Amino acid sequence: MGRFVITIARGYGSGGKTVGKMLAKELGVHCYDREIMRLASDDSGINEELFARADEKLKNSLLFKASKKVYSGEIIPPDSDKFVSNDNLFNYQAKVLKELARIESYVAVGRCADFVLKDEPDIKLIRIFVHAPLEHCIDVVEEMSSMNRKEIEQFILKTDKHRAAYYKYYTGHDWDNARNYDLCLNTKELDFDQCVEIVKEYLKIRLKGDL
Repeated sequence: MGRFVITIARGYGSGGKTVGKMLAKELGVHCYDREIMRLASDDSGINEELFARADEKLKNSLLFKASKKVYSGEIIPPDSDKFVSNDNLFNYQAKVLKELARIESYVAVGRCADFVLKDEPDIKLIRIFVHAPLEHCIDVVEEMSSMNRKEIEQFILKTDKHRAAYYKYYTGHDWDNARNYDLCLNTKELDFDQCVEIVKEYLKIRLKGDL
């Protein structure tokens, strides 16, 4: 079977991360999410905590940025004062995603992986967007949260706004635009097992020539 990477972008509360983990288990491959930060830390020598802090900083700043820093693949060298900048921390995570794609098939959750890997040769890239109506996402989160429904709604809207801004900043594209993806899965209408089966069937079609 040829190498493939399945990328998962997801709305908060839609269960996209769960779908990604289930897919990886079914296909016998790794699922990478925040593990990418640890691998990028190992690769760069930059403390992993700085990668986590950068994520938090971006949550507080990206929503108000008018500028973009569309990812181009360039790594800033250690002798630069921008070596540990947020942009370079993203660059190192992207570098890890690319290097992994050259040696293994995997599932990637978030990290703008669909954009980072779009020009990688010799892999089949399957780009998935998992979403659901707001009320459904509130219902899902309510089952595992102590927040009331209004607080959950505000948290979901804030989180998705951040994800959209993060994606726009590094890709120049709109995060929730269906044109960015091969499949868009609504988890109000499809349960997780059905989502996994749909992606598996689509993967079979895409890999037909490599089986």
